[in-house]
Amino acid sequence: MKSTHISKRIPNELLSRLSDFININIGLYFPKDRWLDLLRGIRSAMPDFGFDDLEEGIRWLLSNPLKQKQIEVLACHLTVGETYFFREPKTFEALEKHILPKLIRTRWQNQKRIRVWSAGCCTGEEAYSMAILLSRLIHDIQDWNITILATDINPIFLKKAQDGIYREWSFRGTPFWLKEQYFRDRGNGFYEILPQFKRMIKFQYLNLVEDTFPSIYNDTNAMDLIFCRNVLMYFSTKQVEKTISRFHQSLLDEGWLVTASSETSHIFYSQYITVNFPGTILYKKGTYEAQGYTRIEDGYSDSASHLHEDEDIVHFPMITPVKISSHQVSEPQEKQASFVEEPEVTADNNEEVIEQLFQEALLTYNQGNYIKTIDLILGSIVQCESYPKMMTLLAKAYANRGELNHALTWCEKALKEDKLNPAFHHLHAVILQEQGEHDKAVHALRRALYLNPDFVLPYFMLGTLQRQHGKLVEADKYFENALNILNNYEQDDVLPESEGMTAGRMYELIRVTMNKEMPA
Repeated sequence: MKSTHISKRIPNELLSRLSDFININIGLYFPKDRWLDLLRGIRSAMPDFGFDDLEEGIRWLLSNPLKQKQIEVLACHLTVGETYFFREPKTFEALEKHILPKLIRTRWQNQKRIRVWSAGCCTGEEAYSMAILLSRLIHDIQDWNITILATDINPIFLKKAQDGIYREWSFRGTPFWLKEQYFRDRGNGFYEILPQFKRMIKFQYLNLVEDTFPSIYNDTNAMDLIFCRNVLMYFSTKQVEKTISRFHQSLLDEGWLVTASSETSHIFYSQYITVNFPGTILYKKGTYEAQGYTRIEDGYSDSASHLHEDEDIVHFPMITPVKISSHQVSEPQEKQASFVEEPEVTADNNEEVIEQLFQEALLTYNQGNYIKTIDLILGSIVQCESYPKMMTLLAKAYANRGELNHALTWCEKALKEDKLNPAFHHLHAVILQEQGEHDKAVHALRRALYLNPDFVLPYFMLGTLQRQHGKLVEADKYFENALNILNNYEQDDVLPESEGMTAGRMYELIRVTMNKEMPA
């Protein structure tokens, strides 16, 4: 290795190329005014790549395609792992006093189901904070189906989060009872979260720029609440817009997006209702019109007093809400049902017509327009009832809308038509698991593997389920089976029935879950 002084000036042209390279390969964005941060991170990463000379190391990076391990190294050095429990307490106060009580009251009467995603979870404090908060608000939480998904691109962060062991610094600003009630003292200044809260969290590797979401297959669908704090600041404007739009698709109607106070540029959140709580701003999925606001020339006017329950105040960028008289308020338009004109069908063209309908419905599904997908299929259901592929697409659309009973109905109809399709049994398992039917889900997954022993996704799901229930030896057997099958794929091969997941990404998911080193 050449050894020269690493503080020498790096050409701007090289820094510009490096910035673009990092943005394309990792999704992290370093504009010119943050090149110094980029250099600091790259300099600290160079010893891991075997370089003393900074410029030489940069040129080597730019001349080689990155392997997964190298991406991890860069992610570890270029992202900041600075977080703590109940960070930005005004946000958690809004959740505790306004948002979660309403959600709990609604769900307590029927499905007892809440889904939360901590996107960019870092070392896990945010996800555990939500687990603790929910346990304080729901007295019979053991009877609920609670999902808290925590994802990050940095495997070192995920390992620490899975361990659940923290130093005093992670508790700064928190009340005294937090450590006493929810952690056990490990000595030497270390505290470990209690096991029941570890079991509430599903930690998973996910790249917000590269990976597919929402998807029922990586559990990023039908969310009530998404945290993405101090993550978007690393993205380019285009990536921020894309990510926020995909979060919108991942949320249930009237779900909430939580970002950091420094990331509340309203131009990115036009799909959301901007809600101002004391000391914080959150974003709600929905439209102002649907919430009772009336469109006027320069914005919206508040004609819906119910929005001010619990002192919630809705604010609009550049708008001063104005009360208007009742005769000025437009009557709400009755929602028109969607219908699809059925094409004329003959014995010769029936299969071709149905395939065309399927492709159209699949396109709307991939765009995240689940209501339109459902309308398209139901509008032609007489033709499609013997077409199980259409039924499973309908089941997925319902699942992404959180309508699990409908999803289960259509998946089971598809299974009646084709009992020997392993993908249908896997989908059946995913829906059952979302409903909290663990044993039935395991049975469906084993049936899928009986029909196709080389089907990777059921192995991964079985490993995850067994791990969540403390059966680590059994879990690792399923994971090892999956890894063995993945060796038959190229890294960039898309796995069957995975909604776009590559073999390399699945390998990474399993590796991080098992804390297993990836082969060079």
